[in-house]
Amino acid sequence: MAYTIISNICSGVSDCVTACPVDCISQGDGANQKGTIWFKIDPAICIDCGVCLQVCPIEGAILPEERPELVIS
Repeated sequence: MAYTIISNICSGVSDCVTACPVDCISQGDGANQKGTIWFKIDPAICIDCGVCLQVCPIEGAILPEERPELVIS
């Protein structure tokens, strides 16, 4: 099961993007509720390695489970 970046908690730091070994993280469209850019994980590519969770400095921004309802569509 893929990890999830919660769109409205993400602050656009992007440490996860460069750390991801399979390049499954991309920038979302527009801004979130905080007015910042945000990132999303492609669940079809994610290998559940947890590197994104380890490097993210924003508490609670990434969950170790697939929760598509927490991602801005």
